[in-house]
Amino acid sequence: MNPSGEVAIVTGGGSGLGEATARALAAKGARIAILDVGMERAQKVADELDGIAVRCDVSGAESAEAAIAEVADRLGGPRMLVNCAGIAIAMKTTGKDGAHSLDAYRKVIEVNLIGTFNMIRLFAVHCEKLEPLDGGERGVIVNTASVAAFDGQVGQVAYSSSKGGVVGLTLPVARDLSRAGIRVCTIAPGIFRTPMMAGLPEEAQQSLGQQVPFPPRLGEPSEYAALACHIVDNQMLNGETIRLDGAIRMAPR
Repeated sequence: MNPSGEVAIVTGGGSGLGEATARALAAKGARIAILDVGMERAQKVADELDGIAVRCDVSGAESAEAAIAEVADRLGGPRMLVNCAGIAIAMKTTGKDGAHSLDAYRKVIEVNLIGTFNMIRLFAVHCEKLEPLDGGERGVIVNTASVAAFDGQVGQVAYSSSKGGVVGLTLPVARDLSRAGIRVCTIAPGIFRTPMMAGLPEEAQQSLGQQVPFPPRLGEPSEYAALACHIVDNQMLNGETIRLDGAIRMAPR
């Protein structure tokens, strides 16, 4: 799909991977809608891209439905959805304080997994009503998983569960939506330079980067964005999860 002139929704677009993707799609001529809970930063990015910012809790049915309806009303029917909103916690199944908090586990699943599916289902309802483009394509969805879906480390049980679920839904959702000409792919990033990572000391960031076989550094959000744009461009990419990780395989800890 040529993104020029088409509407793209980017969740978590106020920072990190989402912001980089919003900027990359805007550079290709897409009209950008940033959905986030942190509105100050989201609005700043949207203003710079001549787009819009809409507050959205991706895990909430009513919030997401209202946000997508607002996008459609203000910009037109969306053809692209990039799901970058997510959270992470570090907690072992059992520890000195007892069992893993069920509320914490549930929260990560709600945002990362249920939130991803919530956005997919509501976006698809709007997208499948649009006129098909070349080759019968109506839209494309890019989800964000993580190498933790495959190489979950100590303390990542909630995060790995949520991202494994995103990987697991990719193919069946792609098959479900194929009749409407909507493609679905997922990117599984390795260790990237995101706001979460920026909170670590520079020495710790460099140490983590050196664990990557090649290139031995942290991934840049622009590299995630480049792959997301390629998925949009390449009509044969569908139903696939792509690791973007410099060949790293995470150790247990």
